[in-house]
Amino acid sequence: MPQVGQHVRNLLGVQSQVQLLEVLSDGSKVVEAVGQLRPDVVMIDLLLQGKVKGPELIEKLRGSGLDVPVVVLTVPQHPLVRDPDRGIDAVLTLPFSGFELVNTFSHVLADRQARTSSACRVVAVFSPKGGVGKTTIAFNLAVALSQLSVATALVDGSLQYGDLRSLLKVPSDVPSILDLPTDRVQESDLRDVLWRDPAGVDILLAPPRVEMAEMVTVRDVEKTVSLLRRLYEAIVIDTPTTLSEVTLALLDASDVILSIVTYDSTTIHNTVAVSEVFGSIGYGPEKLRYLVNRADSSGGIGRDELAKALGRRPDFEVVSDGRLVVQANNEGMPFVVSSPDAAVSRDIRRTAETLLGRTADAPVRH
Repeated sequence: MPQVGQHVRNLLGVQSQVQLLEVLSDGSKVVEAVGQLRPDVVMIDLLLQGKVKGPELIEKLRGSGLDVPVVVLTVPQHPLVRDPDRGIDAVLTLPFSGFELVNTFSHVLADRQARTSSACRVVAVFSPKGGVGKTTIAFNLAVALSQLSVATALVDGSLQYGDLRSLLKVPSDVPSILDLPTDRVQESDLRDVLWRDPAGVDILLAPPRVEMAEMVTVRDVEKTVSLLRRLYEAIVIDTPTTLSEVTLALLDASDVILSIVTYDSTTIHNTVAVSEVFGSIGYGPEKLRYLVNRADSSGGIGRDELAKALGRRPDFEVVSDGRLVVQANNEGMPFVVSSPDAAVSRDIRRTAETLLGRTADAPVRH
């Protein structure tokens, strides 16, 4: 009914959490529009009239293969119950408030993510201080995951400086996240933009110039990671050191935050400070993992001292191998490929296996 569409428009028009992409009164056009727009949630009026009525549209959308949650709107005279097996993820009965509408969306999306997260592991590699080897670890970790026969994507979340673009010596004309259509991202769009590294990892690059970073919105990031989850078994995100809105969106979208720390007093101080922030915004201890890079170069700080500062033992250790790592980086090659038997490569591979829930060494695919 037109009144229902206008009611939803009015409710969403006074808030910024949800963006309305399209309102369609013709049910026959919905499946095609959903395939093009790729919304996070679809709302269907149970009393929709026309050639394709509400119940039939629910069935058509369910049978289309488009994996999108459906919220059905109804009235008290036509009660309906939630039934995910029939393609009904939630039910809202008119009249409802804007709070109820947004809250329903949040619960539906959280439930969908909980059910799909086991199919894809998203790891954000983070450090509140530069110079700790974060980007190098992110790149080699992604390659190590792909060597375990896991379809892996690597995201350059350092939008301002494009650390991965620099590390891998990618030409400036190679597409970036900015080449994705805003709010209309489809799988084909991603495949056109992702850069295939010779090591077998698909990489979503940062913009080629510093000033372009501010053109990427939180909505762009959330939408892109959500779509990548549908296409890959593992996603590694190289995040910037600053806690901007975009950085927090990347961390929110991750299953694990792999925090890189070294035996450096400033790095340890910043890491502890950020961990307190993570706790205050609701990140549980199971989401945060610590990796000690250059673990064999303690600089006079003992392991017990580091564990006391962090409040627990680090989860992973990676030894230093300056000559190998620098040479590999200068060549734009992952050291887990160029020197798979080196101690530093074995440490990265063990980290990848553990993050996937594997306890034994898996065969490496060359």
